[in-house]
Amino acid sequence: MQELNLGAIREEIDDVDQQLVKLFEKRMKLCHDVAEYKIATGKKVLDRAREHEKLEKIDSLVQNPENKHVIDGMFTQIMADSRKTQYRLLEESGQSLREPYTAIDEVNKDGVKVVYQGVPGAYSSIAMHQYFGEDVDNFNVRSWREAMEAVRDGKADYAVLPIENSTTGFVSDVYDLLQEFHNYIIAETYVKVEHCLLGLPGTDLSKVKTVYSHPQGLMQCQKFLEQYPDWQKISQANTAMSAKKVVEEQDKTQVAIASREAAKVFGLEILRECINDRDNNVTRFIIVCKDRKFVKGAKKMSIFFETPNEPGTLYNTLSHIIYNGLNMTKIESRPMGDNNWDFRFFIDFDGNIDDANVINAMRGIEEEAKAVRLLGNY
Repeated sequence: MQELNLGAIREEIDDVDQQLVKLFEKRMKLCHDVAEYKIATGKKVLDRAREHEKLEKIDSLVQNPENKHVIDGMFTQIMADSRKTQYRLLEESGQSLREPYTAIDEVNKDGVKVVYQGVPGAYSSIAMHQYFGEDVDNFNVRSWREAMEAVRDGKADYAVLPIENSTTGFVSDVYDLLQEFHNYIIAETYVKVEHCLLGLPGTDLSKVKTVYSHPQGLMQCQKFLEQYPDWQKISQANTAMSAKKVVEEQDKTQVAIASREAAKVFGLEILRECINDRDNNVTRFIIVCKDRKFVKGAKKMSIFFETPNEPGTLYNTLSHIIYNGLNMTKIESRPMGDNNWDFRFFIDFDGNIDDANVINAMRGIEEEAKAVRLLGNY
């Protein structure tokens, strides 16, 4: 058997690569010509039937069946890159899909009305005051849906909603409401969660039977609660409402897990401080408004999109973010209701709505996803 010469093989590979580069550049020039035709005629960039037909034709040219999968993948990527180039040229020619928006210098905090879910002392209330100031005109509602409705109906200028916690993850119901309501994220703020055990003055822990809190509050204090396995854990709409319930019922066998602020608001005694499992427990809150307006120079984009339930569709959609060099910081999925195994994806990535690479990425996603909407740039 003749000994293989690795150096000679590599030289042949280099020669083939040079030919591939020349051919690829020739193909991309033709893609520019295709884009110019589509600009002139208004023809859509993505033609799934044409791409499927093209891949079948490529498969018929492959001599070694073992290479079919690899070559399919290569040409799928080549066609995807061709589409991305065409999208960029369409945007540059002025054929944009972007909806208009209002650019503002900063979020107006004077003379505005803000809504939050819960009662005074809730973490949403703390987030509101942290962002808008202690004297902001505000009112509270029972549910996140009511908060979104208040903004939609013009009863409030802004709503403050929790979107994720560093310990327990994202707040799924709020993500669903972002899809349902056409309100926009205009800002965000972070609140450090420091849960305390609250009770009526003089409460004896050895006689406690029931602890109230929001489900996440109970989850975030599991290690502490393990010391009291006989306590009945009962969920409430939020932590501050748990504190309110203890005050209203005037029963020293009941305690609540809530904030220091809630203790002050409702006149409860702090029985134990900082009982959450993790010291670095932080909740991210979003500020939403009715109008499609964003602060100039905003650096975070939030969108959602839906994809067909087909192999590779999520990858293909996300590839627009990767191709344009954008840093994706979060992805969450939510089921789409009646259709089993169909999902809606929520994405955060770095960028400004007017950045060329953001414009190109959004154009590609808008063209190829089943549905897409910008949730905010902040």
